[in-house]
Amino acid sequence: MARNAPSVDAYGDGGFRLSGARHEGSVLIVQDQARPWSVRSLAELTPESLAEVIALGPREVEFVLLGVGLTNAQPPRPVREALARAGIGLEFMDTATAARTYNLLTAEGRRLAAALIAI
Repeated sequence: MARNAPSVDAYGDGGFRLSGARHEGSVLIVQDQARPWSVRSLAELTPESLAEVIALGPREVEFVLLGVGLTNAQPPRPVREALARAGIGLEFMDTATAARTYNLLTAEGRRLAAALIAI
């Protein structure tokens, strides 16, 4: 299946440049569509903030690539448990690393969702 996933061209200054267009704030990329995401810090991350991803299930999303902000930190336990119950993997890292990793994994055709907290 042909992919038309946005590329993360740049990050920082409170947002992202995706395929040439500036997006203010955090972004959620699901099924190759980027949208604003209300999560501004790891402390705000809840299972509800990933409800759209969880609802799709593992047939559509292998794992969530989570950019947690400036420094790597473990996501809250309820989020980890909700994704595990849904059968969706979780990879988390600082947002800069997650942005670069997203481009590589998308190029490989991986079925992932990217949840990137703006830095």
